[in-house]
Amino acid sequence: MRGMEHLYALGALNDEGELTKTGRCMAEFPCDPTMSKSILGSAKYGCVSEILTICAMLDVSNSVYYRPKGQEMHADNAHKGFSQGAHGDHVALMNVYNQWRENGYHEAWCYDNYVQYRSMVRARDVRDQLEGLCDRVEVDYKSDRPDDDKKNECIRKALCEGFFYNICRLQKNGDYHTIKKPKVVSIHPSSALFKLENPPDYVLYQELVYTTKEYIRINSEVNISWLKDIAPHYYNSNDLQNERDKKMPKVVKRN
Repeated sequence: MRGMEHLYALGALNDEGELTKTGRCMAEFPCDPTMSKSILGSAKYGCVSEILTICAMLDVSNSVYYRPKGQEMHADNAHKGFSQGAHGDHVALMNVYNQWRENGYHEAWCYDNYVQYRSMVRARDVRDQLEGLCDRVEVDYKSDRPDDDKKNECIRKALCEGFFYNICRLQKNGDYHTIKKPKVVSIHPSSALFKLENPPDYVLYQELVYTTKEYIRINSEVNISWLKDIAPHYYNSNDLQNERDKKMPKVVKRN
């Protein structure tokens, strides 16, 4: 039932539990429905190409980076370079792929940047497949978003189209709290957002990982105001207003 509720919220099912036009398009993609919805939703932001790259990289995200013994510091510095200005892990993964492509898909580049070559080849194959499926559902996968400051924001908005379920708010103790079905979670140590001096107030997460405690893995900074337009059916005005109120300082009335 929870799965059907999720598909309904994504717009894949109608009130009678039947596939909608959006749902049929989502079903064409061999990935999680949340990612399929992000691909379809990215068309309105002009960043389909970027979301396809992120989707392909997420398929191999557990094996993109490596840290050889004795070279941990060099590897960490190389990996941090991909996260500069990325506002999280999704765009950082896209940066890895884009830089590999710009360097001719060479294995030597992967070696120099402590990136797994086989994983990148796999991601390229997945991305090629996704492009073909975009043709089938008549989605133009060529990005028309220029390389400006708004591009990063548009990518994260497109991710919210599918992952609006997975939004967390920062707590005073540094942990995060899921907005819906509340639970306490922490940023995974592998995330670019881990132990930032100024952590973002709200993050979107890709998945939950259970180890010593509950972690959110592969995260990106988001703006709570985006949800008013992206998922008004899921986050009603009271939810969003309550979140805004939490960020406003209390005013003490004096007689």
